[in-house]
Amino acid sequence: MAKVVLLSGSPKAEGNTKQVLDQCKMVIEQEGLEAEIISLSGKDIKGCVACYKCKGTGKCAIDDDLTEIADSIRDAEGFIVGAPVYFGTARGDVMNALQRIGMMSRGLDNFLSWKVGGPIAVARRGGVSASYQEMLMFYFINEMIVPGSNYWNIVFGKAPGDALKDEEGIETVKKFASNVVKLIKKIN
Repeated sequence: MAKVVLLSGSPKAEGNTKQVLDQCKMVIEQEGLEAEIISLSGKDIKGCVACYKCKGTGKCAIDDDLTEIADSIRDAEGFIVGAPVYFGTARGDVMNALQRIGMMSRGLDNFLSWKVGGPIAVARRGGVSASYQEMLMFYFINEMIVPGSNYWNIVFGKAPGDALKDEEGIETVKKFASNVVKLIKKIN
């Protein structure tokens, strides 16, 4: 069965970003694919140092929690990342993870190429467009396929649980998750 990995970039294990991804996971499973949420909460994720030791191996020289995450993404057909917006941009360790996963992919076999997915930005108020675009560049530069939705994949909420009250945002990301499934099924 095809699988979609959903990466939650929130330091809060059950914060708004995770709750938004739970909604996506529910749609993905209802439509017949396997879904796994991996949280960066409590994980040690360092930034890429451009040592290029992944070239030819696809394995990062940095020994932290990212290796296992990258292996899960490698084996999946879909990859969705949800990131909280801090100070107007996607949270730093999310971008650290994406940059290193991209380098590992290019280091060996471009395992990200033709995977289906896209980003979701979750914020109290501002910075969602810039964060969404920043993460979207990761998908495009890695030859990934990003389906659309009925709006951008952005959800608003301050306190944990508030994002679920953003009806338009939740409907948008659920439609996006459904489109990810449809596209994976068409490709496979």
